[in-house]
Amino acid sequence: MGASPRRALVVIDVQNEYVTGRLPIEYPPMEITLSNVGKAMDAARMAGVPVIIVQHEAPAASPVFAGGSETGKLHPVVASRTADHHVTKTLASAFAGTDLAAWLAERGIDTLTVAGYMTHNCDAATIYHAAHAGLSVEFLADASGALPYENAAGKVTAEEVHRVFCTVFHSSFAAVASTTAWMEAVRDGRPLARDNIVASNQRARAGSAPARAA
Repeated sequence: MGASPRRALVVIDVQNEYVTGRLPIEYPPMEITLSNVGKAMDAARMAGVPVIIVQHEAPAASPVFAGGSETGKLHPVVASRTADHHVTKTLASAFAGTDLAAWLAERGIDTLTVAGYMTHNCDAATIYHAAHAGLSVEFLADASGALPYENAAGKVTAEEVHRVFCTVFHSSFAAVASTTAWMEAVRDGRPLARDNIVASNQRARAGSAPARAA
């Protein structure tokens, strides 16, 4: 068994915009994901895992996440809990234009656990950024969520978006787990394992192979 991970929990954009604003998270249900965000933050605090709160801020005239607006504020689940660091960002990745990378490096953090919103946007950007920077990454699938989209490229449900991104994350970029499984790993001081691209693809190919005639 390898050395215990030096984790930090980053809680991304758990803001009113996704609950009472113009971009309500649809899948998984908000009552589940918000509860799990709180549980993860509490478990991290008890285990001595640093907690970083990330808050997106747009210009005051923006239709979403406007600075100083009610919908731009942190949701009470997060606002009512303490954190070790607060990051305000203007781009998707929590690393872009912020001090997050330096803050983690100064504390010897080697594993970043990601929770919050949205799975396919700011979570994804942060996960890719962290993985490319050499950090091990974990993603709490039931403490995050997605929206449905429809545009010129196609139409997808929130469940499809969340499921596809979680599957892709786990194939290479991040160990995807439930909040409960993560809490157990934190308690035991062990890492969570991700899969790999080849094995993920081979399982899919084997499962979809046409039956051979006798």
